[in-house]
Amino acid sequence: MTPRESIEPTVRPPARDLRRLLALCIVTGLVAGFGAAGFYVMLDAGSSFCMGYLANYHPTGPGNEETLFDFGAKTRPSAGAGDHAGGSSLDAQGSTSVANGAATGADASHTSDSTSGGGLGRLRWLLLILPIAGGLLSGWITFTFAPEAEGHGTDAAIEAYHFKDGGVRARVPLIKAVTSMITIGTGGSGGREGPIAQIGAGFGSVLGRWMKVPPDERRILMAAGMAAGIGAIFHAPLAGTLFAAEVLYREPDMEHEVLVPAFTTSIVAYSVFSAIFGFHPLFATPGYVFDNPWLLLPYLALAVVMALGAMLFVKAFYGIRKLMFQHVHIRNHFKPAIGGLFVGVIGFFIPEALGAGYGVVQACFNRDTGILPNVMSLPSAGAMLDILPDGLGYVSAAALLLVVIALAKIGTTAFSIGSGGSGGVFGPAVVIGGALGGAVGIICAQVCPAEWNVQPGAFALVGMAGFFAGAANTPVSTIIMVSEMTGNYHLLVPSMLVCMVAYMLCKRATLYEKQLPSRLDAPSKLGNMASTILRKLVVEHAIGKRSDADLSIVPEDMTFHQLVKVFTASTQACFPVVDKDEKLTGVIDSRDIRRIVTEPFVADLIIARDIAVPATTVTTRDSLLAATNNMVKTGSNEIVVVDDADSRRVVGTLGRNDIIASYNRQIVERPQ
Repeated sequence: MTPRESIEPTVRPPARDLRRLLALCIVTGLVAGFGAAGFYVMLDAGSSFCMGYLANYHPTGPGNEETLFDFGAKTRPSAGAGDHAGGSSLDAQGSTSVANGAATGADASHTSDSTSGGGLGRLRWLLLILPIAGGLLSGWITFTFAPEAEGHGTDAAIEAYHFKDGGVRARVPLIKAVTSMITIGTGGSGGREGPIAQIGAGFGSVLGRWMKVPPDERRILMAAGMAAGIGAIFHAPLAGTLFAAEVLYREPDMEHEVLVPAFTTSIVAYSVFSAIFGFHPLFATPGYVFDNPWLLLPYLALAVVMALGAMLFVKAFYGIRKLMFQHVHIRNHFKPAIGGLFVGVIGFFIPEALGAGYGVVQACFNRDTGILPNVMSLPSAGAMLDILPDGLGYVSAAALLLVVIALAKIGTTAFSIGSGGSGGVFGPAVVIGGALGGAVGIICAQVCPAEWNVQPGAFALVGMAGFFAGAANTPVSTIIMVSEMTGNYHLLVPSMLVCMVAYMLCKRATLYEKQLPSRLDAPSKLGNMASTILRKLVVEHAIGKRSDADLSIVPEDMTFHQLVKVFTASTQACFPVVDKDEKLTGVIDSRDIRRIVTEPFVADLIIARDIAVPATTVTTRDSLLAATNNMVKTGSNEIVVVDDADSRRVVGTLGRNDIIASYNRQIVERPQ
């Protein structure tokens, strides 16, 4: 423990520093807001061109988001009454159309393509090729220009916060935006959270470096930039703030220093982004409510399913990355293309597992309102019905289809991001949780009493929150995130139950490897922790009960030769000098004694009074923090301790080793 670095006190920053920090937060929020808008446009353009124009596949998105680009694709899916985002199709010659005829949510009809037996289009083979091409291009860009931009991005931001003083290279935000557009646009399974987290964090870090702010402020700006990007692109400003403070740690802990700056950046970024694209939640949902306590029983079952699914997701993600990519002797540049090959194979059969996949969750909500597209309007619905026994109805098919999509999404995400492709894991986790939640809801609606009025879409909504809370160890921010994304705050109670149960069951598993257990484990917090402990300890605890024989006190008239004998027989680093009444008049540092020993002619002429200097003292009731500060100021390794009532009566000396020993004893004796 270095005193200057580890046990200096935490000083409250002056008001002008706080004003400067908040001013920089406003700038960070503006840049992050426009950056989120630009990134959203890039994602939509990439997906519309690659999957829409080239493969003629038009996956649906969240209900309140519209496609920005139309590159002249041959066929556009037709929407049902009240549809917000259109249906899903792959080609007019091979599309499957399944309509929901009633607002009750029953999937009523099914028509299968007569020429291909439920196939999804003659351009379907392109879904095999696009992820490979996207992986090859994004891998080359990433590992050539910014290797830290690989993967889901949030881990890189967490690592920069804890271990790099908030430092992110200026090129990372741009590289991350481009490679994420390529990965997700060509069908790679990824979300917006990781890229925008790294993009926003990069903006904050670069601004802090340009303004030459201290490392602590640069870390705060980096985290605030991450909050701004997430809050803007997910239409969730409060959740973005809480996520940036919570995701840094695995235990239920938060970085409270980040909250006020992150609130500022998130407000600004959300306002900028929404002024361009609209002030509305991401998803269009019915008015779900929680009005029956008996529903907590099926929600508890949902929590267990979400925990199991989250653990499977984490194990599959890191298991595939370790087995297939970390120990394979192939250049990193080509690994995303290999991952893209597996993504293409899965997507060829289950196209809903490609890209962002938010349309799957929106279909679960639409199923409860009779709006198209619903679950059985998804591209794979027809094939699912074709392979199921005739005795199974549409309800069973819908539940099974959602489970298959969730499992396929786990696979495509692991291959897309685990191979080094660029994209987030929050988006896929939301889709997986929503699909599993919707399946559980469909089943519960069949087995629970009718008066409970189970709505499968409500289970999909709560499942979105519970799944990510378990997988990422972020229960608090995830509850708020999903509420803001859906515009529904009436399911907070079941969301709290499911998130907390899933979090407790999944505590040892996390999608974010760089999370630290708690604030006590953060390198940046070691100084604050030491200061807190030293402030509570007093000098009396450190020097203990020492006998007078252990203390060497020097009279003013002692000759230097006698002083040398005292010095050689003692372990003290400083020697109090007293007058004939034994009152303190000064102190002699052992370093001065060593210096004078080398000058024999001078040594014969001086006495203790001649080399003594004014003593810096502490009392037995002073804190060890105050004593440490005095040592730092004087550059001494030991200072004189005086009586509380008489500042000239010496009672002992206090050295650095005494302070460290007392500190270590306190750490060991603290209850765990």
